[in-house]
Amino acid sequence: MSRRALVVERPGEIALVERPDLEPGPDEAVLRPAFCGVCGTDLELLRGDVDPAYVRYPVTLGHEWSGVVEGVGPGVENVAVGDRCVVEGIVPCGRCASCRTGATNTCDVYDEIGFTREGGASDQVLVPARLVHILAPEVTLDNAALVEPASVVLRALEKAGPPEGGRVVVLGDGTIALLAVQLIGLWSPAEVVVVGRRADQAELALRAGATRFTLEDGEAAGADLVIEAAGAVEAVGTAVRAAKRGGTVLLIGLPPTGRTVELAADLLVNNDLTLAASFSYTAAAWGRVVDLLNSGRISPGSIVTHRFPLDAHEQAFAELSAPTGPRGKILLEISPEEAYADG
Repeated sequence: MSRRALVVERPGEIALVERPDLEPGPDEAVLRPAFCGVCGTDLELLRGDVDPAYVRYPVTLGHEWSGVVEGVGPGVENVAVGDRCVVEGIVPCGRCASCRTGATNTCDVYDEIGFTREGGASDQVLVPARLVHILAPEVTLDNAALVEPASVVLRALEKAGPPEGGRVVVLGDGTIALLAVQLIGLWSPAEVVVVGRRADQAELALRAGATRFTLEDGEAAGADLVIEAAGAVEAVGTAVRAAKRGGTVLLIGLPPTGRTVELAADLLVNNDLTLAASFSYTAAAWGRVVDLLNSGRISPGSIVTHRFPLDAHEQAFAELSAPTGPRGKILLEISPEEAYADG
C-alpha cells in the first residue's frame, strides 16, 4: 500500500510522491488529514528561505491541518480510531527548562510537523498521541484546519495583554492579520483598523471584525496596540511610529531570514513603548484555541476563500504567490469526504 505526500525534496523542487503507508508505534497515532492549509511559510520552505535550524529536507509540507484518527499504537488511551482531531505541530521534549515552565514554543529541541517531521499534506501523518486534541461533533474539519495559525495569534495576543476598549491597528491583510482581527475581538476593543496592502482584502478584513480598512500607513497613528502581521521589515518601523505614548507593539509576522530593522531608539524610550515579539504557540495556547473552537466562540475557518484538491497543489501555490482577487486562507482538500461525516 502507499499514500500521497506533497514533498519538497530540496529548495525549488516540489512534487506529489508515493510513500509507504504508516503504522503507529507505542504512544503514537496515525491520522488521515482532511484539510491542509498552505501559507507564506510553505512558499519560503519551497524557496529555501527558512532558517536551516527550522527545517529538514526532504520535507512533507503541512503544518496547518485537521483529520481523523486512522490507527493507534500500544499504550494510547486518549484517542481512538474515528476521532476527529487536530494535532499540535510543535513536539516539545518536555524536559528542558522552557518546557518545564510551559514555554514549549522555545523548547531546546526544535521539532515540528511540516518542518522537521512529515506534515499534513499527505494521506497519512504519524504523530505523538499526546499531542492530539479531539474536536466537538459540531466543528467541521475545514474550520479546525486553522487551529494552528489561530494558536500563533492567540499566544501573541496573550503575551501582549491588549487593554479592553482600546484602539488596535493591524498591519497586514493575510491569514495571520485576519485571524488577529477576529481574535482581538475577545478583548472587546473599541476600534480595529487594518492597514492592508491590497484593496481586494477590505471585505475580508471587515467581515473578520475590523471597523475600518485602509491602505494608508498614516491612518494607523495613535494605537494602544499595533500588531505587525505583514512579515515585512518596513512594517516594523511603521508599527513603532503608529503606537501612541505608552502603547504596545506586537510583532507576529516573520520577515525573511537575516533581514535587519532600523528603529529610532529614542522614540522607543520617549514614547514609553512596549515592544513584544512572539514565536509560534505554546501547548497551553493551542489548548485554549481548541476550547474556543469547540465552544463556538471563534470560527477561524470563516476566512477560507480557496480550496484545491491535493493533486492541484500547483494551482494553490500559484494563488498563494500571486492572488487574483480577495484571498484569505487556502486549503488543500486531502480527504474532504471525512470532513462532513459528523459535521
